[in-house]
Amino acid sequence: MDLHGPLGLERKGGGRRKRYLRLSTLSSGFAAIVLAGLSVWTTLSPLHLRHDPPVSLTAAQAEPGPIAEAPTDAPPASENAGIRTSGPQDGANVRHTKTSDGNVVTTFSPTGRKGPIIIGANTTQDPRLAGQPNEDLIEQTAEGDLPIISSSGLRPFDFYARPWSGARGTRIAIVIGGIGLSQTGSQKAIRDLPEDITLAFAATGNSLQRWMQDARRKGHEIVLQVPMEPFDYPSNDPGRGTLLAEERAAGNLANLHKAMAEITNYTGIMNYMGARFLADDKAMDPVMRDIGNRGLMFLDDGSTARSLSGDFAKAIGFPHAYADVVIDGQVDRPAILAKLDELERIARRNGQAIGVGAAFDETIAAVAEWRNEAVARGIEFVGVSALANENRP
Repeated sequence: MDLHGPLGLERKGGGRRKRYLRLSTLSSGFAAIVLAGLSVWTTLSPLHLRHDPPVSLTAAQAEPGPIAEAPTDAPPASENAGIRTSGPQDGANVRHTKTSDGNVVTTFSPTGRKGPIIIGANTTQDPRLAGQPNEDLIEQTAEGDLPIISSSGLRPFDFYARPWSGARGTRIAIVIGGIGLSQTGSQKAIRDLPEDITLAFAATGNSLQRWMQDARRKGHEIVLQVPMEPFDYPSNDPGRGTLLAEERAAGNLANLHKAMAEITNYTGIMNYMGARFLADDKAMDPVMRDIGNRGLMFLDDGSTARSLSGDFAKAIGFPHAYADVVIDGQVDRPAILAKLDELERIARRNGQAIGVGAAFDETIAAVAEWRNEAVARGIEFVGVSALANENRP
């Protein structure tokens, strides 16, 4: 299917201008349409389908308060919008009710389906458009564009995930972080690392939109690193917008949202430092709920045994992954290769393993070489989202 004539469009958010590409035309192709129980093959013209975003928790709503209901029923498509596209929750009314203790109860009820509908809408991103966001997964806010679950129930975690074989062999995910902090390191990581290595973008980095588009077009799954308070803060400072254990929920959520708005197309949030913050249940609660409500996973880098991230993910019910090995605690080629061998032993014993590192020259070179050898030994490398525990409520 040929793509012609991209049209540059400007959007404003948080005082910054972003450029996206919207396809202005699409070559003729055949698509299956189910109309009144009858399958019809026909040529489609391009349809730009949008849904109103569901209500998400704001900073003010994160504090415990009275019960409030936030209906998220998707409005019916207008007559001029073309044929509606089905989604994971098509045919259902979805209502989120926030209780006084801060929990969110999701209620599904059936609704009548009216008019023709396209069955089997894609729930993963077309690789040819991987550098551009799905507008149904974006909420425009004062901080910028934030990820949300679409009105049809599609999550960024699912849509931006890197596909994998589905085989239940030995699987490894390697996450290389710090993308955006160094121009040469970012360029080398995107250029030299195989596409099945996940890249973690530092929210405090530079030129993140450009690096994001390069990485996504190359085929990498990406996550966003958010700075969190370590025990020796501020002498050890993760950077601007650090989430702090003693900060009020509104302040931490504001900083979280500023970080989230730096880029799009990521499957989840990863901590950068954060030993103190991750161990504080009061500080963690509103942040973890916001991450889960936005359809993201949380990737814990495994740097602290006191982290509560896994407990929150299970209690709230959203995807979570925990790194098994930090592969470059010692930035030395032999030491990194030894850690990668340890990662493989864990994966063969447990069926899967996650390793994390940073975009150092030594790390990039060692991972690129070792990964090719491990593939020859029967290891499948997957995006980190493939190894997350769903924690379905």
